[in-house]
Amino acid sequence: MTPNDYALSELAKESTIGGAGTTVERAVPVIDLSDFDARKAEIAGQLWQAATEVGFFQVTGHGIAEEDIDLAFDTAWEFFELPEEVKAQYPMPKGTNAGWEFKAQVRPSTGTPDNKESYQITRPDMDGLWPAEAELPGFRAKMLRFERQNWELGMRILSCFALKMGFAEDFFAEVHDQGSDQYQSTLRLIHYMSMENAKPGDFRAWRAGAHSDFDCLTILHQKEGEGGLQVCPGKDAATGQWTDVAPKRGHITCNIGDMLMRWSDDQLQSTLHRVRMPEPGEYMGRRLSLPFFCQANRDAVMQGPLGKYAPMTAGDYLTMRINANFAAGK
Repeated sequence: MTPNDYALSELAKESTIGGAGTTVERAVPVIDLSDFDARKAEIAGQLWQAATEVGFFQVTGHGIAEEDIDLAFDTAWEFFELPEEVKAQYPMPKGTNAGWEFKAQVRPSTGTPDNKESYQITRPDMDGLWPAEAELPGFRAKMLRFERQNWELGMRILSCFALKMGFAEDFFAEVHDQGSDQYQSTLRLIHYMSMENAKPGDFRAWRAGAHSDFDCLTILHQKEGEGGLQVCPGKDAATGQWTDVAPKRGHITCNIGDMLMRWSDDQLQSTLHRVRMPEPGEYMGRRLSLPFFCQANRDAVMQGPLGKYAPMTAGDYLTMRINANFAAGK
């Protein structure tokens, strides 16, 4: 069976939720991961409840130092401040998740490009895509260290889901093996363009149109004061009711992706989210976010504990989702 033979309900769902909708208040679960090993059963229960009922949560006590997060943001800005002709030397090939793109991602929900540029780091696919050391000294080493920190956090969280799904505790770590050439987890640097001095019509677009993520788990770093993220929890997907999730220092926002929703036989809820344009009185400057996508290795076979879906490789799954979201030729 080829990737084109799969009919993904995720794509059909995403194509129907591009409207503005309404904004409502909702509580976003906050889960403390501190003293993780001693509290793992308690934490696993809290994560499972958040992921089955909402699909979106924030974690504290996560083990990534704020100084390391600040350094990652500073390093990402060094890349985006390079001249466009330099960044263009490292383009993202079609069907991959590595390299630089500029306004190339077209969401099925909107049919228009997101107002952003991004740079993807997927370890096995980076040949020829790292900026030269002379252009950005230390960039590669700093980004790979941050990528590893996020992988470790992701595997701790996913180990809790593995236990609840009846899998071995290290099940997801084994299928997200960084030593494999099939590894496809991605650290993404995203620059949303400044809206200072923008025309009124520009605000009718989206910084990122409504979508659910392709992966098992997303770990999202944002800067306090640079808002715009909105969520529509999994079980509320048809309501068109969105909730602002304000960035807060010390908190990392996480969400379940479609890959894990399918793998759990729809027990865990992937969550629709988007990035809206700033409103009058809000911060209008450039915005940076750093998501890490825990995406199982290409050769990992996705088969849930309840057997709801036919087996499918994570590589086939991710290729379909990427190709549906990027303009032709990118």
